[in-house]
Amino acid sequence: MRIIVADCSAEYTGRLQASLPRARRVVLVKADNSVLIFSELGSYKPLNWMAAPCTLKDISNDSRKSDDSSADVAADAAADTADAAAGETLPENEVPEKVIRACADKGCDVLEITFHKIYSDESFDLGEDPGLKKDGVEDHLQKYLAEQIERIGEGARLVRREYPTAIGPVDIMAIDGSGQHVAIEIKRHGGIDGVEQLTRYVELLNRDPLLAPVRGIFAAQTIAPQARTLAEDRGFETLILDYDDMRGYQDDTLRLF
Repeated sequence: MRIIVADCSAEYTGRLQASLPRARRVVLVKADNSVLIFSELGSYKPLNWMAAPCTLKDISNDSRKSDDSSADVAADAAADTADAAAGETLPENEVPEKVIRACADKGCDVLEITFHKIYSDESFDLGEDPGLKKDGVEDHLQKYLAEQIERIGEGARLVRREYPTAIGPVDIMAIDGSGQHVAIEIKRHGGIDGVEQLTRYVELLNRDPLLAPVRGIFAAQTIAPQARTLAEDRGFETLILDYDDMRGYQDDTLRLF
């Protein structure tokens, strides 16, 4: 894990256009080359990111000018277009300390981060993570729903539990009866935070042309009215999970009489 603390700006170009003006932020570069940009205050989710699989280039000012490969020319053109759209210019005498460019391996998405002043740039080997240990009920809900996936609709089939993404694992990834991918977030008690979490997963997964379009299902034993309203407003289906019923269904499969 590479952790950079710096005054930086960023441009995202491709299927969407987004820009971040200069400010002090933390940039995380993970071992799979995914890049995430965080701010000090506000939401705990990244301001912008590039998910794996992607190609990462650490560009010096000299190599940036001399790099004439066709792929980089295309990426430069996309970044220049975003610069013009954002209308940002650096002071005439200021030279960025570093530029990191992340290009999606599939598609035309490019995230270019300009580091104007770097305060810290360190790398750490975090080793293999054992993963999130969920409380018993929530873990069982995930297990039972994976085994009884047709509860989300006739013809549904399981892709996998704990589907990995650059911002954490999706509880369940499935394919519904019409062949569309479905991301399912499971909570014991469903609140607004859970809907926000599902929103981040669905937005990220829909960037992958091999998965899109991906829809979301917010599943829980109980769902707060505000969370249900927010989920429906964002186009998500809500699903109430009856733990005793799901457990009973599982137990029945093990009975001889």
